[in-house]
Amino acid sequence: MAAAAWSLLSPPLNRRLSSTSAARNRSEWRGGRKFAAKIVAKSGGDDDDNTPAFNPFGFVTDNPSSRSAIQLPESPAEDGNVGQMLYRIEDKGKEYGRYIKSGDLVWFVRETGSSKSRRGTIVFLHGAPTQSYSYRVVMSQMSDDAFYCIAPDWIGFGFSDKPYPGYGFDYTEKEFHDEFDKLLEVLGVESPFLLVVQGFLVGSYGLTWALKNPGRVSKLAILNTPLTASSPVPGLFQKLSYVLKLEKADVYRLPYLSTLLETARKINFSQISTQIAAGFASGSWDKPTLVAWGVSDKYLPQSIAEEFQNSNPSAVKLKLIEGAGHMPQEDWYVALCSNILHLILEPHL
Repeated sequence: MAAAAWSLLSPPLNRRLSSTSAARNRSEWRGGRKFAAKIVAKSGGDDDDNTPAFNPFGFVTDNPSSRSAIQLPESPAEDGNVGQMLYRIEDKGKEYGRYIKSGDLVWFVRETGSSKSRRGTIVFLHGAPTQSYSYRVVMSQMSDDAFYCIAPDWIGFGFSDKPYPGYGFDYTEKEFHDEFDKLLEVLGVESPFLLVVQGFLVGSYGLTWALKNPGRVSKLAILNTPLTASSPVPGLFQKLSYVLKLEKADVYRLPYLSTLLETARKINFSQISTQIAAGFASGSWDKPTLVAWGVSDKYLPQSIAEEFQNSNPSAVKLKLIEGAGHMPQEDWYVALCSNILHLILEPHL
């Protein structure tokens, strides 16, 4: 099924289609999109027109601020093809960013401040299916406070390379970690640094990277992320089914589906959640850690954050952010920056 999703929804994502090619392919997409939806959704349940469509991007598009994290317009297009979408967003949302080659892959990395900043380095890691764009305002604020801020788009997301699986990158946890290590080396990031992590899938990989490299992390800030074995998993990630009716879909979302499905297919949610819960528990993790939690998150309840904090009360401090949802960095960046500064300035939690 994942292979079908890949072939039907994913032309080479690093290749820009000309406007002529996009126009030529538009009628083919219109004629074939309903068929594609049925093929991909086949294992996900009945294709009943009376059933409300499941929105795989709902947890990042149900409010205006989160919507901007994947550069969706207020009135998204309802037809067109992936080539047209790439053409439309190619030069949008690249604040503070540049492309950096690391090994055989090219990352898109946002930077604010100077690498010589006197107060040190903060590395921000996003989750799926968003990108580093969600941190742009927080990065600007923190660099004003004399920090050097770095936020890459994970491989397969945002503006970074999106290779086909098996062609230099296979979307496994180890490969995400290995390539991130290479990027830090290319950037010359000195350890230890403050790490900020948020979100599903690759967000979880950011936390498992920290567990494997505790000496490289001075302090840790965790935003809404699965943290316990009881953390719920959105249906798209769990079942690998795409049941959103394409006639109602936003074409702006399509490029993320291929890499999103492949990343989700390779992750073992139960194993990763258990690893995170055990790894950050008392006796295993002693780095000062802030959990800044948007209490209006529709997908990860507040109880997840409380359970995590209770497992290691000496190292973990919980700050609930009223008015913020799944992405506090978009919804309430002022409160988030204040809490991060408190974490940095306090010698002990």
